Amino acid sequence: MSPLSAERGNSEQGRAETGRAETSRAEPGRAEPGRAETGRAAVIVVGVFTGQPDTIIHQAAAFATRFAAALVCVHVDVDRYIVQRNADGTVYSATTDPDLAEDRAPEFPERLRAHLAGLLDPTEVRWRTMVSAGDPADALSHVAEAVDAVAIVVGTHRPTARSSIAEFFNGSVAIHLAHRQHRPIIVIPTGDSGQSALNDLTRDPLAL
Repeated sequence: MSPLSAERGNSEQGRAETGRAETSRAEPGRAEPGRAETGRAAVIVVGVFTGQPDTIIHQAAAFATRFAAALVCVHVDVDRYIVQRNADGTVYSATTDPDLAEDRAPEFPERLRAHLAGLLDPTEVRWRTMVSAGDPADALSHVAEAVDAVAIVVGTHRPTARSSIAEFFNGSVAIHLAHRQHRPIIVIPTGDSGQSALNDLTRDPLAL
């Protein structure tokens, strides 16, 4: 099996299969080709999911701007499990639902990618998307290692949220990451409390 390479622009999307396993793929954003992987620019990994508060992306972009870093926006499909990890951060995965056909490669949600583009394209931040599978903390840790990220950004869930998706990147994920990673874990609060201090921190990382 060969890993699926990063895609850019409107180029034809690749696909790799082995048996019933499928591979994740890197998706295009504004990232300069190969820049994140070569280490010529700092990289910040941020966990993303549909319906998350925009402030997580705004603050991740603020940190990226402050540290002249590129953003790698990682979506983790928790309904799939990893079959094989690749050195570039992509994975081969299969569905956990035996009733679902596996004749497609896992894809980054198109609406989520379009939403991210609306938030990040107006900025000067270089960014791209990747999709992974399985445990969110484990997936983010693997991608961060693959791209040699300087930090990982996750967000807290809204206090009123009840869905598993809303709790996808909550405090427990940050705790699990902290136990597995030597990199800084930046937790973005989504409520009003702490927002002023967070704004100060993005302007001056030594403020807190």
